[in-house]
Amino acid sequence: MKTSFTVNGQAASLDLDPRTTLLDALRERLDLKGSKKGCDHGQCGACTVLVNGQRINSCLSLAVTHEGDAITTIEGLAQDETLHPVQQAFLAHDAFQCGYCTPGQICSTIGMLKEAADGWASLVTEDLTADVVLTDEEIRERMSGNLCRCSAYPQILAAIRTAGGLA
Repeated sequence: MKTSFTVNGQAASLDLDPRTTLLDALRERLDLKGSKKGCDHGQCGACTVLVNGQRINSCLSLAVTHEGDAITTIEGLAQDETLHPVQQAFLAHDAFQCGYCTPGQICSTIGMLKEAADGWASLVTEDLTADVVLTDEEIRERMSGNLCRCSAYPQILAAIRTAGGLA
């Protein structure tokens, strides 16, 4: 199937098997290797990308369903030589060890901060009528779909607090 979408601000038009996941299209057809295939079951978050500003597990999403969408991967966050504020915060707090999960963690953080700013509740949100307050418990719950095998969670939490203006 002919599928067209925008990836990191660039138009992409691909002829794909309709069973191709967005992750495989990004990695194998567009040579964007930042998003990782960790579990291939949507359980680890290493494949997280932003689609129209919302975070998704790209290993669970068929590429052909994204006709006309704007997709942002880790490669599309920096502007020239200037890192995205979340990328900068992850560097400043050493919020990575092996780095395998880092692209997914960063994309998920960007999506999560937007969700919180837009007032989306989480499982641990106590007052559904008030503005979302990103406590450590809220951040942990909202990031629970992104796993880090190296257990850099304290640094990731610190980076998110900094990027979100909470530190």
